[in-house]
Amino acid sequence: MDNKKHIYSVIAGTGSYIPENVIAGDAFINATFFENGLQLEKENAEIITKFTEITEIKERRYVDALHVNSTIASFAAQKAIDDAGIDKETLDHIILCHNFGDIQMDSNRMDMLPALAAKVKQELAIVNPDCVAYDIIFGCPGWIQGSIQADYLIRSGDAKRVLVIGSETLSRIIDPHDRDSMIFSDGAGAVVYEARESEEPIGILAHKTQTFAAEYASLLVMGKSNNPAACQTNSYLKMNGRKLYEFAVINVPQVVKQAIDKAGLGIEDIKTVFIHQANGKMDNAIMKRLFKLYQVDKIPEKLVPMTISWLGNSSVATVPTLLDLVRRGEVEGYKIEKGQYAVFASVGAGMHINAFVYKF
Repeated sequence: MDNKKHIYSVIAGTGSYIPENVIAGDAFINATFFENGLQLEKENAEIITKFTEITEIKERRYVDALHVNSTIASFAAQKAIDDAGIDKETLDHIILCHNFGDIQMDSNRMDMLPALAAKVKQELAIVNPDCVAYDIIFGCPGWIQGSIQADYLIRSGDAKRVLVIGSETLSRIIDPHDRDSMIFSDGAGAVVYEARESEEPIGILAHKTQTFAAEYASLLVMGKSNNPAACQTNSYLKMNGRKLYEFAVINVPQVVKQAIDKAGLGIEDIKTVFIHQANGKMDNAIMKRLFKLYQVDKIPEKLVPMTISWLGNSSVATVPTLLDLVRRGEVEGYKIEKGQYAVFASVGAGMHINAFVYKF
C-alpha cells in the first residue's frame, strides 16, 4: 500500500421498483404456443411445468397499463437518490440502461426520443444542465456496463456522483405464441455511485467486458411471431435458448475469473455473486464451472442470492434490483457487510459478457 489516497467509485444508495402485477404460470394455461410454424401438441400444463423445472421461474411481474419504461425507471431512481441522502441536483450523470425504450400498452412500437435518461431527468425535475443524461443499449449486461462507465467517469475526475439505472418492460415486446416469453418480466433498479477518497481500495476494484458478436450476435434478436397467422408487421424478442445456455456456461466463468484476477483476489475472497437472473439452472452451472477454473469442487453456501423464482428475468433490471433487495435484507439468508468482496456479472444480447469486483 502506498499510503496515498485514491479516488474510488462506491455505492451511496440503491433503489428498485417491482411491479405489483404477479403473473404466475397458470396465466399461460390458455396460450397457443407455436414452434417452426406449427402449434405445439403438448398440453400447456405440461409445457408450463417443464419450463419451471428448467428455469426455476414460478412467477414474473408485469407493469400496469399506464406505466412505461421511463416511468418505472424514475421510481427506482428516486428511491436510490433518497437512500443516498443526496441533493438530486448534485448528480453529474444519469445513465439509463435498457433495450427497447418506452412501449405503450398494446403498441409494440419503441420510443427512444428523447433518450429515456432525459425523460427520467425531467420526471425527477432535475434542473442542473451539468447533469448529463444518456442511455446505454447493451443487452441484459447493460446496467453492469453502465456501472463500469460510471467508474471511468468518477476515476477520471469528470464526475463525483453518477446515477446508473437498469429498467425494462419486456412484457410489451414478447411474443405471446412463444413459450420462451414466460421467462421475461418487468422491473427497474438504480444505484447512485459516489467518488470517495481512500488509502485502502474500496468500491469498484476491477472489471472485464467482452463482446462475442462475430459468431453469437444472432442468439438474441428481434423477429416475427411464432404464430404464422399473427400480424407479421410487429417484431418480438427472440432467443436461441439452447445455444445461449451453452454459450453462457462456457464463457461467463472465464470473464468473471479475469475480473477477479485483475482485482488481485482469489475465488475464496468472494463472499457474494450478484449474477444476472436469466435461468436458475444456468446460473448454477456457471458457478460450478467458475469454481472449477480455480480447482475448487465445492461452492460455498449463501454465495449467490436468487430472485428469479418470483421476479423472472427483467433484463438490465435484475442485478441492481437484486442488490437493492439484499441491501434491504429482503433476500432471506443474505446480507452485506463492510469489507466483503462481491462480484457482479451478466450476459446477454450482443453477445456481451461483463463483470466487476466490488469491495463494500
